[in-house]
Amino acid sequence: MNPSRHKTRVGADVGTSLVKLAIRSGGEPLRLELEPSEAIERVARKVESLGPERIGLTGGGAPRLAALLALLGLDTTGVGEFDAWSVGARTLLREQGVPEAGPFLLVSLGTGTSVLRVEGEQATRVGGTPLGGGTLLGLGAALTGRTRFEELVELAGAGDRSRVDLLVSDVYPQGLAELPGAANAASFGKLARLARAGERPDPRDLVDALMALVGENVALLCNEIAGREQLRRIVFGGSALAGNPSLARWLVGLTRALGREPVLLTHSAHPGAVGALVAAER
Repeated sequence: MNPSRHKTRVGADVGTSLVKLAIRSGGEPLRLELEPSEAIERVARKVESLGPERIGLTGGGAPRLAALLALLGLDTTGVGEFDAWSVGARTLLREQGVPEAGPFLLVSLGTGTSVLRVEGEQATRVGGTPLGGGTLLGLGAALTGRTRFEELVELAGAGDRSRVDLLVSDVYPQGLAELPGAANAASFGKLARLARAGERPDPRDLVDALMALVGENVALLCNEIAGREQLRRIVFGGSALAGNPSLARWLVGLTRALGREPVLLTHSAHPGAVGALVAAER
């Protein structure tokens, strides 16, 4: 019998806004949890309470959590963020039943967005954009006064971006051969017209348009990179996608329209944590 079979292992991805945890205790199912990064001392105490045999850490805030855990007498293993994401994404894809299809593009939509080429065990950063969850949260707060991400996601789900975005059909009512009428011509392009008419836009429509702005631009960038890298599959993950069907809709819809295969990670926030956990178990 393996003496470590019933031991607890922990992987943590410490980001700007969230700490993502992956916890495996013996033969129990994998547990995936989220904690706010501002509560990192509480996270350290939580990890200590699990009595882990091994701990893998990744993400920009990993050194801070490692220092707190060291004060509690716990050793940790640092894992490069791109390596953790690559291993974690491949692990989660297998659990989702997604068949292997060679190299793919892996998109991490966190506070900002990083784009990785994953081929076997190797992950290489091939691009990125400052558009991401931080954009959604920051501009969402400025536009609506709502500061909780969950509130913004709920608003977007009830909104209609066509009331504030300028669509191709608004410019070319007769249609345009190259583009469908529902395509976006200018994000928030109707706001000046509404202001001149003395109308106030609905916050729900504003947030739906914000989700579309981030989703469409990330999708356009990733599809351009995928073409350069000669990759057909684009795997999307990251905390900005967690429980956010509006953002997922724009990413998936545009990627399909451009002739590539979009795949959404079911546990979108946790590839880095799962990868750190796998590293700790090796």
